[in-house]
Amino acid sequence: MLQKFFILCSGADSSILNECSEGERNKYAGIGATIFFTAVMAFISSSYALFTVFDNSYTAVFFGFIWGLLIFNLDRFIVATIKKRDNFKAELLQATPRLILAVIIAVVISKPLELKIFEKEVNQILLEQKNELTLANKEQLALQYKPKIESLKNNILNLKAEITTKKIETNNLYNTYISEAEGTAGTKLLGKGPVYKEKREKHDTALADLKILKEENSKKIRLFENEITELNKLYDKSVVQSQPIIEAFDGLMARITALNKLPWLPSFFIFLLFLAIETSPIIAKLLAPKGIYDIKLEEAESIVKSWASQKVKQRQLLVDTDEILNSKIYNEIASEDEIYTYKKKKAIALLKLQADAFQDIQIKNL
Repeated sequence: MLQKFFILCSGADSSILNECSEGERNKYAGIGATIFFTAVMAFISSSYALFTVFDNSYTAVFFGFIWGLLIFNLDRFIVATIKKRDNFKAELLQATPRLILAVIIAVVISKPLELKIFEKEVNQILLEQKNELTLANKEQLALQYKPKIESLKNNILNLKAEITTKKIETNNLYNTYISEAEGTAGTKLLGKGPVYKEKREKHDTALADLKILKEENSKKIRLFENEITELNKLYDKSVVQSQPIIEAFDGLMARITALNKLPWLPSFFIFLLFLAIETSPIIAKLLAPKGIYDIKLEEAESIVKSWASQKVKQRQLLVDTDEILNSKIYNEIASEDEIYTYKKKKAIALLKLQADAFQDIQIKNL
């Protein structure tokens, strides 16, 4: 039962193989088993690759099964269409396009399995790339908010500098009128005279202005600080909103790119393994000597070709004979006086009818 199934997978003619030896049937069962398990590997490989795309196991398994059937059909077709002949160069030339197709299939099958085998290493590279993307994203977003924030901070510093300058000016006026009262500066007269009062009034006015300036600038500073807080919140919100996009940066293309950053030798050997599996049925058929199955298949094909060629020649002879007979018959008829007289009579009658009809039309038009 299992042998019949694998023979079916090989694409060989089971009716011819049944007439062959057990060894011949085992050979084609082995070729069919290789084709079958290659398709199974293609199913597993494509299912994993599609899972990284759709993030849905049912969808991945469904389309992976379709892909496995496609690979199975291609491999079966490739092996079944290679005919054993007595000329190895002709066989190799016939198999070259199929070998190229087998290489392409091996690449397609091996790459997703490489991703699974080196999943931990690929995840580490993806994590590093995500961290780099996160930092770059924060820097790009900061460019949208940082200039405005820096401008507001500068405004706050300017307002505080105004207060500080006014405070220094007020303190200087305070020291001036105190020194005047103590007689250590100014008029150097001890006591609170007119000059003292004048300087005291300037200080009091400056102190009042300082108080007003503090209130006004404090309000402005609070507004600027609130605006800075809002801008920081918007920045944080933008970072949070863009982070899922970065976290989702683990699709098929991203993983393949990360895989290419790993040492090439392990991936190359895995590719060679699948290439060997994929091309093994073709190579086995090329290298295997011409067996009983190939002889019987060639015999069956030659019988069909001979029968078809015979039928074509028979039909051509029938057509040629029919043409000769028709030519001979019509040549003999053409020489008969009775046929000639009869056709002449009919032609004269037809000409008379045409002349009468033409005359009637001309009379109507008068």
